Amino acid sequence: MTPAKLFLARRDTEWAYTGIDHDRRIVRAIVFDDAGFYYFVRLNRDDEFGKATLIETSGGGIESGEDPEAAIRRELREELGAEVDTVAEIGVVSDYYNLIRRHNINRYYLCRARSFGERHLTADETDRFHLTTLKLRFEDAVREYERNRAYPLGRLITQRELPVLCRAKALLDIQNNFRSTRLSHDC
Repeated sequence: MTPAKLFLARRDTEWAYTGIDHDRRIVRAIVFDDAGFYYFVRLNRDDEFGKATLIETSGGGIESGEDPEAAIRRELREELGAEVDTVAEIGVVSDYYNLIRRHNINRYYLCRARSFGERHLTADETDRFHLTTLKLRFEDAVREYERNRAYPLGRLITQRELPVLCRAKALLDIQNNFRSTRLSHDC
């Protein structure tokens, strides 16, 4: 039996709501390898959201006319330098960034890394966000998300992504015939 896809709706409780003037269709991935590591990006921001160092899944906007699965493969090549196999679509998380009046529709995938090569970052990713790659065990990734909670934007990212990471772990446990363990936090 295949578990139901995740659907979560999250509010922005960090900044006052003044209306939404655009939606952004986004693809994101929980990327893992056969050695039990997960891959993320680290951002060092100093912008309208404040100064913060954060963990986030790799991903980005779906371009006009682009298929979501093609978009996630493109984004993972650009940000992680990864060639991947898509294992499953995890689900969708709808969330808001009130500060920039944006509604995000995040489509999440579970992807197995086949190989890593050169990254192709945009100027913003390099110069504005100082994007780097993180290779972590599940428990270390959870701790990094907990550290995100020190920042307003980090709290929004964590409330969106930690449940997705936990669902990905459960899917992998099922796939590997392991008994899923319940953790003491948001899993």
